[in-house]
Amino acid sequence: MSLSMYDASIPVLKRWLQNLAAILKKAEEHAAQRKIEPTVLINARLFPDMFPLSRQVQIATDQAKGCAARLAGIEIPKFEDTEASFDELQARIAKTIGFLDGIQAAQIDGSETRTIVLDLHGGAKKEFLGKDYLLTWVFPNFYFHVTTAYAILRHNGIDVGKKDYLGA
Repeated sequence: MSLSMYDASIPVLKRWLQNLAAILKKAEEHAAQRKIEPTVLINARLFPDMFPLSRQVQIATDQAKGCAARLAGIEIPKFEDTEASFDELQARIAKTIGFLDGIQAAQIDGSETRTIVLDLHGGAKKEFLGKDYLLTWVFPNFYFHVTTAYAILRHNGIDVGKKDYLGA
């Protein structure tokens, strides 16, 4: 039995978004216990030229919903990038998971040869076949932003480890 495009994408993206939500919950609890203003963590960066935690979460969810929509051949839902609290970041993750839940296997299976064209910054375009898009664009970008969100929180003293990152 071969691995379907649906099985390789939607359940994987959902699991990691759930892991990210759990990590954010720990960060919120940590901030409350230590009386740290939550925006300190939400605006935290690993380095001044990197995006803050909030943007890392936004980009991770953008990668997930963009992947599902492009592979399914449907319109990508648009989310405003205005999240400024843990509740708003959690709502964005939940909304993304809800969108993924609405994608059926039949919409994605067979998309490995679908042409995917990305409009990049500066007007450039990048073209992929569906399988290459998933494996060489979505996953590296998605994991980068989830990992960076984890690293920002870990760097700021949140008690998270590999088990939290990988999930149950």
